[in-house]
Amino acid sequence: MNIEKFLVPEGKKLNLKNHPTDFTGDYRDKRQAVEDLRKNVERLRELQDVLYAQNNHALLIMFQAMDAAGKDGAIKHVMSGLNPQGCEVTSFKQPSAEEIDHDFLWRSMKRVPERGRIGVFNRSYYEDVLIVRVHPEILRLSQMPENLENDKNIWKKRFEQIRNFENYLTENGVHVLKFFLNVSKEEQRNRFLSRIETPEKNWKFSPTDARERRFWDGYMRAYTDAMQNTSTKNAPWHIIPADKKWFTRVAVSEIIIKKMESLDLQYPTISEAQRQSLLEAKEILENEG
Repeated sequence: MNIEKFLVPEGKKLNLKNHPTDFTGDYRDKRQAVEDLRKNVERLRELQDVLYAQNNHALLIMFQAMDAAGKDGAIKHVMSGLNPQGCEVTSFKQPSAEEIDHDFLWRSMKRVPERGRIGVFNRSYYEDVLIVRVHPEILRLSQMPENLENDKNIWKKRFEQIRNFENYLTENGVHVLKFFLNVSKEEQRNRFLSRIETPEKNWKFSPTDARERRFWDGYMRAYTDAMQNTSTKNAPWHIIPADKKWFTRVAVSEIIIKKMESLDLQYPTISEAQRQSLLEAKEILENEG
């Protein structure tokens, strides 16, 4: 799979209309994609084991999307083979009173994975340049100091702060991957109807989800501006077609594998003294009884 086609190049103007939501590459149906995902899940398990043992790098994976684009499903299927001891998923909801009293990056900083681990953000600090921008009336709930609410350069400043933060993470061994799951408005509508018509899915739907569709164009402008201003070599954005969930999942897994393989992960080597201790321990165990 040519994953470069999903990459948002640093410093280039972005037009989401050039990224079809129903693209499936060379796949003609889901059968081969499901099999490829199975293989990729196993490969990710192998890579995670070395990442954990080496303890030099961490990987932070962020998912952003419109409602019903498939974030939960992508996380569930792509990460299904990982050892829970080395992977943590954080879903960011409306900020708490404590979080509101801090800067907009604070609550995410606390969830950044430690070395040797994989952290997954279901939504992230990018909400503060997306939903807050589409709905200016909730600026007060977005960790926005009053003196900044009327700052015409607030979004430019926030993009700069995000770039600096992500560069800081990378320079300290936390590698960042960001995915925008690009679903069409029509496919979102179909998925909403499915949630309403299927009793087991009713809990996933809120009436506000349907009302937010009125702001679709505003969200697309906000996403476009955010991605073209924060996609960097250190922390790239990938725009993943999301109308076919099976393609979304295999594409995401391919990109994560490529990133992890680029880290030159290796199991730790031991010293001669440690090796001698192992041999002595082996001899003791073999001579028991």
